[in-house]
Amino acid sequence: MNRQQTGRRQYEQAADSKLSTKEEKATAQKLAANLQAQQNFFHRQTAIQESSTKASFMLSFKLAKASKPLSEGEFLKECMVETARVLRPESKDKFEKISLSCRTVTRRVELIGEDITSNLNKKAEPFTLYSLALDESNDVKDTAQLFISILGINDTFEMTEEFLTMEPLKGQTRGEDLYDRVSAVVENMKLPCKLINGTTDGSPNLTGKNLNHVVNPVVKLVNFIRARGLQHQLQEKADEFPELSNKSWLCDFAFAADVFSHMNELNMKLQGKDQFVQDMYTNVKAFKSKLVLFSRQILNKSFTHFSTLATLNEAGAKVKKYSESLDALHGEFCRRFSDFEKIDKSLQLVACPLSKDPESAPEELQLELIDLQSDPVLKEKFNSLKLKDFYASLNEAAFPNLRRTAQKMLALFGLTYVCEQMFSIMNINKASHRSQLTDQNLRSILRIVTTKLTPDFDALAKKGDQQHCSH
Repeated sequence: MNRQQTGRRQYEQAADSKLSTKEEKATAQKLAANLQAQQNFFHRQTAIQESSTKASFMLSFKLAKASKPLSEGEFLKECMVETARVLRPESKDKFEKISLSCRTVTRRVELIGEDITSNLNKKAEPFTLYSLALDESNDVKDTAQLFISILGINDTFEMTEEFLTMEPLKGQTRGEDLYDRVSAVVENMKLPCKLINGTTDGSPNLTGKNLNHVVNPVVKLVNFIRARGLQHQLQEKADEFPELSNKSWLCDFAFAADVFSHMNELNMKLQGKDQFVQDMYTNVKAFKSKLVLFSRQILNKSFTHFSTLATLNEAGAKVKKYSESLDALHGEFCRRFSDFEKIDKSLQLVACPLSKDPESAPEELQLELIDLQSDPVLKEKFNSLKLKDFYASLNEAAFPNLRRTAQKMLALFGLTYVCEQMFSIMNINKASHRSQLTDQNLRSILRIVTTKLTPDFDALAKKGDQQHCSH
């Protein structure tokens, strides 16, 4: 082979090799593009699935928050699909992919409850102090349920008030049984060992023992009206309600109506979250003083604050009885709130530190009070900020004892109203026609209805059920 032929062959081999490299590169690019397209498709499908799952969690949360039957998820989905069919036909398939079967919603609610519990545990870790409110009531199946709520405060005076748990009480419910159950809850929830107070409703109805003869017929009468309607003339049922023609009973009924009216006014002032215990106790002290005034005035046949009783001529003959009933009610209030009398001075100091005489304060607070009362900037802050924000603004090095005392008082539960709210929510959700809810279901619903915390719906959607959920 001559030199010219050898050179041509080498050139052709080089060209073939170059062409092969180009083909390989093109093939690789094509494969990469196909892979990217598959990945993009997978990511889109995953994003669509996560969006559908997130929507399912959010709608399940809404159902539980509104105390709606969990089975209404299916009806809710039908409504959304039909609405999309009319307004956004191209999006109808997306709504159809949202799983809202009763089984799915129930599981979503449980997972949301677990997420809120986890969030609460994180909130509780930095608590410097906390208190618990405890109360019990029977559900529709006559099972005693113990409700526990928590109020905690941290170093920055951030306060957290949340439903902690609901525990069924089976068998005996003695004091030591409740103590053991609460101790177990505190341990299981891994709460810090900084409990300062437990508030319970440990007394019978405040007026029941004196007014049962009034209350029982009234309950019977109300049930009669509900069952048969107001159009029935009650006079025709005098044999069923002889009290309506008894002037003495009507007089007692009028007295009870006026007493309950005053107590309801107090109750409205005590209701609601985020109330400082000093404000609630101030209202209680005012009511106790009113009871003393009522008793004295009624004994003198003055019915100024008993407008219903004042309309009956027979009232004058029963003033001694009514005065004694009001005295008994006053005594019951004193007994129930005796613990608050022991800390009244501390409550007043925290509520009004600028007017507190330093010399009459505990020794560890005296110098700090003088520094506080002498600082015009802090005086202005006290008048312009919320109480907890004011104490949060105090320098920890300069006012350590004042801050600590304020934390103790602010972290106190005044009443078990927050637990009593649970009874109403429980009765709505576990009514006779919805009695199949398990304790776990009910606990999750109570947590969702009452919480101020926001579930992490994105994390819940990514994690999914970790179980199969039917559509």
